[in-house]
Amino acid sequence: MTAGCDRGSLPAQVAKQAPAFTIVDGSKTVRLSDYRGKIVVLNFWASWCAPCLEELPSLIALQKQMPQLVVLAVDFDDDVSAYHQFLIDNHVDLLTIHDESQRSNLAFGTTRPPETYIIDGEGKIRRKFIGPQDWTSPEITNYLKNI
Repeated sequence: MTAGCDRGSLPAQVAKQAPAFTIVDGSKTVRLSDYRGKIVVLNFWASWCAPCLEELPSLIALQKQMPQLVVLAVDFDDDVSAYHQFLIDNHVDLLTIHDESQRSNLAFGTTRPPETYIIDGEGKIRRKFIGPQDWTSPEITNYLKNI
């Protein structure tokens, strides 16, 4: 068995409580627990990641299409200036934060972006997506509506 073979959409974490985290980035603080009661689409990304750039427009569209969800994009890039430039260059219009410590993504076991976790209103991980997705596809939006 090879290392990392649990990178499928049903890793051992599914149905378990999502790891709690607090990220402080300058004057902005984000706590996963602040979104309890809502479905959270937790996306881990980095500015150097081409597949992250590929899926970003559909994450933004998903947030607009389903405002009852929280799309939370956590960047774990080493370079904070690259993160800020990425936000400007790509007109990123969703809740995003830079986690220089990388504690949040490591708590989820994520080191290769993009990886996205669907967390239900009780704070449990329902599903994990690996690689870029079309977040506005009927399959995904129907799944999210039925959680």
